[in-house]
Amino acid sequence: MSAVANPATVAECLRVGTGFSQGDRNWIAEQFATLDSRLAGFHADATELEVSVKDREARGQKVTLECWIAGRQKIVTTSAEEDLHAALNDVRDDLRRRLNDAKTRQEPRHNKHLRDVSQPDPAEEAEALPAADPIRADAETA
Repeated sequence: MSAVANPATVAECLRVGTGFSQGDRNWIAEQFATLDSRLAGFHADATELEVSVKDREARGQKVTLECWIAGRQKIVTTSAEEDLHAALNDVRDDLRRRLNDAKTRQEPRHNKHLRDVSQPDPAEEAEALPAADPIRADAETA
């Protein structure tokens, strides 16, 4: 991947949604800082992250992390962990895995080593084919 002039970072791209306040944003960004190396390959102005929580601190809370990167499908990760800290780590790790998977799916197209598949030699292919039956060949041409 080519170098990006303005690489995306969590601190720059993160928005807090339902269930979080702007005061929560800094400590969430610190938790998600390990995503910076994965996001660095994308332009900051074409990348958005939004984290939200439903029923915060309740038994059935659900944390959602959404990621929009221009030219790609939206990635949504969720966690139903009861501990908020654990749920945030869960969605962060899942997003990292999904970004890595998306990158791996694209790599072979741009990796010459993986594209290099030796082409079979036509002479070897001819040797591998069974010899034609001369009696049958005469019958077909007659």
